[in-house]
Amino acid sequence: MDFRLPTSVVLHRLLDEAPADHVTLAWLLGALQERSFGFLLLLLGLLGLVPALATIAAVLLLWPAVQMIGARQSPSLPGWLAQRSLSTRRLAGLIARLVPILRRLEMLVRPRWQTPSGTTKRVIGAIMLLLAMSMLAPVPLGHVPPAVVVMLLAFAYLEDDGLLLWLALIAATAVLAAMVVVVWGTVIAIDALD
Repeated sequence: MDFRLPTSVVLHRLLDEAPADHVTLAWLLGALQERSFGFLLLLLGLLGLVPALATIAAVLLLWPAVQMIGARQSPSLPGWLAQRSLSTRRLAGLIARLVPILRRLEMLVRPRWQTPSGTTKRVIGAIMLLLAMSMLAPVPLGHVPPAVVVMLLAFAYLEDDGLLLWLALIAATAVLAAMVVVVWGTVIAIDALD
């Protein structure tokens, strides 16, 4: 698949290659090739928005983040997760809902300001690791800003948009700085109570 094709087109073509009855996560990530990290991060960012799933999403986000730091070509999942199956019909429904949203976003996001892929992958992995840890902080709705930044970084990575990547890295720095201030303030408040 050509990396410069919009993600909406890649996902639409993915359905043509999908087995008739069901797909596994391993098949899905393999079919997405270079975009597999971005797609996985986007899914985990979406899950991170849901309060009941934020902790699980944060823990799962650690896995691809470490692999990105190691400059792996594509994520490898634990066997029990990689072999989880999803009906092709359900995947088609998910893609049908996702593609119109992606097409609207792709009007603004496109390949530009190319960055070195190995370095970029390592930097994004390190930022994802920090964002995942910040999602675990016991702050009410504290999981939402990091999850949004994860989705921005994932989409910039999917579309090879260096401009969006830099904006997302600035947002990540702001979110991480705010989280440090909140946690530090909490520690001082707890210390003052003793």
